[in-house]
Amino acid sequence: MTVRLLPPTLVNQIAAGEVVERPASAVKELVENALDAGATRIEVVLVEGGQALISVADDGCGMAPDEMSLAVERHATSKLPDDDLVRIRFLGFRGEALPSIGSVARLSLTSRPKGAETAWSLMVEGGAKGEPVPAALSAGTRVEVRDLFYATPARLKFLKSVRAELGQAVDVLERLAMAHPAVAFSLSDGSRKLLDLAARRGEPRAARLSRVAQVVGRDFEANALELDAERDGVRLSGWAGLPTYNRATAAAQYLFVNGRPVKDRLVVGAVRGAYQDVLARDRHPVVALFLDLDPEQVDVNVHPAKAEVRFRDSGNVRGLIVGAIRHALAGAGHRASTTLTGHALGALGGSLGEPPSPTPYRPGFSWQAPPRPSLPLMRSADSAQAPLGLAEAVPSAPPGAVAEDEPAQDYPLGAARAQLHDTYIIAQTASGMVIVDQHAAHERLVFERLKRSLEEGGVARQGLLLPEVVDLGEAACARLAEHADDLARLGLVVEGFGPGAVVVREVPALLGDGDVQGLVRDLADELAEWGQGHALKDRLLHVCATMACHGSVRAGRRLGVGEMNALLRAMEATPLSGQCNHGRPTHVSLSLAEIEKLFGRR
Repeated sequence: MTVRLLPPTLVNQIAAGEVVERPASAVKELVENALDAGATRIEVVLVEGGQALISVADDGCGMAPDEMSLAVERHATSKLPDDDLVRIRFLGFRGEALPSIGSVARLSLTSRPKGAETAWSLMVEGGAKGEPVPAALSAGTRVEVRDLFYATPARLKFLKSVRAELGQAVDVLERLAMAHPAVAFSLSDGSRKLLDLAARRGEPRAARLSRVAQVVGRDFEANALELDAERDGVRLSGWAGLPTYNRATAAAQYLFVNGRPVKDRLVVGAVRGAYQDVLARDRHPVVALFLDLDPEQVDVNVHPAKAEVRFRDSGNVRGLIVGAIRHALAGAGHRASTTLTGHALGALGGSLGEPPSPTPYRPGFSWQAPPRPSLPLMRSADSAQAPLGLAEAVPSAPPGAVAEDEPAQDYPLGAARAQLHDTYIIAQTASGMVIVDQHAAHERLVFERLKRSLEEGGVARQGLLLPEVVDLGEAACARLAEHADDLARLGLVVEGFGPGAVVVREVPALLGDGDVQGLVRDLADELAEWGQGHALKDRLLHVCATMACHGSVRAGRRLGVGEMNALLRAMEATPLSGQCNHGRPTHVSLSLAEIEKLFGRR
């Protein structure tokens, strides 16, 4: 077997396999070239998902005929004027896009520089380059790619349906559009427009938020928290969605580094870590994060498609993202997403503005209101009548809170009026009403107190009068024994008790009469899921969340009026109280206007 050089055409086809995986990859490369050329309007057309035709037209600076001939050669670029791969300031810089695409398709390049008398066109078919010829074009550049992968038929087998390929192209274009709000973008399938994003002018932050809302949805602006933080030369800006405004996948996480859309595992992991104690594991936050730093501090040349980057100080970047998002979430307090209101109204009475059908009259049927219980508006939270000892778990009502005539509007979450099904608290506010899930709300309060106790050096314990013996199995007992010291820091003291069992002697004082058996079993299961590769000290928040769930007020337990109001006041003073530890909302707000629409009064 002899060593030989591969022919140039085959070299280009191999490079195309790295750069052009599917039609959306070609769209990305061509649109990035248009942005680098200073375009303010970019029009994309995809026929048959891009397999038959990809057309990208822009109003950028254009190219002269000699530049066009050079542009379709490998590693020819205008974007590294100093031959410096460290300080890259353009989206494209490898000089592989056009020759790679031309080696596997029929490429037509038409361009006209500003001030030129005529446009020129150049064809590249299966790697064979033609000569520039005069053409018709008013300004800018138009690239047409026909019969993608005709020169490499095997690649066609891996393409998805037309709908799937169009969806990938839309995602690529939306991400680039979010990073460049001053540029207008459109995408058509040849017969109808799939995307039409007008240019956003004016103040940069407002323009960017408007573009993000165009892509993510109109609800995003009302349910996002603004981020603006800087650390050691790295600046983070953008928006993080409220925990209750979440999605089933991570597709709505938009990440940018120096204006470049990326799907970097470090950034994705940092986002997940920031939301770890406010979201369920199968739910994902909605974020749009923009990182800006010196080009020398980030390497964008580690992936052929430039989808991943490598930071010189990855710890600083991760800490900045986690800290900024957590600070914003804590500042949101008890705020929950506005979309919950729409879901609640839909469940209550269908579309707004259409009053529900009246209940039909039935002969012989009569109804009489039950006698109204005589209860004071509010009762002291530490009253002897409190059935759950809530005063030990949440702060007492503020001075003066027991005044029956005090206006409800003095409190963001209002004043308790009733409890439904021993599970939901109904509170009246100045502008409407609030429905609170008592278990979810109290779970968050207990969790936050456990976290504070842990930060202050340890969680207060209380000994069990009768130690609780839990049968688990030898493997589960071994896992608990291995982490006994870490569990003790959280106030849970467990010891071995013969083969396959442990005895619980002390529990966190905050948990009260919680389900000790269920708590220990859940912790043993979670330790098995994390595996030996994760130290428990890295998972203390998850353990705190499990403890809080088992120690909080359960659904189906009756609360006194004082307890309900104490719970509302504690929610208002507790960060992240808009959702429980699993990401479920703790309350839903309905304005009076929305309620009136529900009943046809508006």
